[in-house]
Amino acid sequence: MSNITIYHNPTCGTSRNTLELIRNSGAEPTVIFYLETPPAREELVKLIADMGIPVRALLRKNVEPYEQLKLADNHFSDDQLIDFMLQYPILINRPVVVTPLGTRLCRPSEEVLAILPDAQRGAFTKEDGEAVIDENGKRITKI
Repeated sequence: MSNITIYHNPTCGTSRNTLELIRNSGAEPTVIFYLETPPAREELVKLIADMGIPVRALLRKNVEPYEQLKLADNHFSDDQLIDFMLQYPILINRPVVVTPLGTRLCRPSEEVLAILPDAQRGAFTKEDGEAVIDENGKRITKI
């Protein structure tokens, strides 16, 4: 184990890619399957504060509870939005990664590279075939 935590959904390609980028740095993170074990209220509030994002930025919009609850309406308070995320964890966007260098919503998965303590150890290609890291562990830049 390491001092890295990922709030993970194994059915999400972005979450799987992020987990593998963490592992490609040589770390084995603590994996929290947040749909099965949602964070406590205090933990969720802390994650949002540590990311420095508005509560609404952590909401997933393309899931059924978002539409049913009419969360696109801006009349909900941050506390109400957090309550909804705790009641329906599928509303929490993912993956969220916590490292000694910061906490970040890793969408796209390459966002995790900015907060990993250790460099990539080798090549990495995302599930969709996009090469992200070369054989020397360096980020491949797009032209």
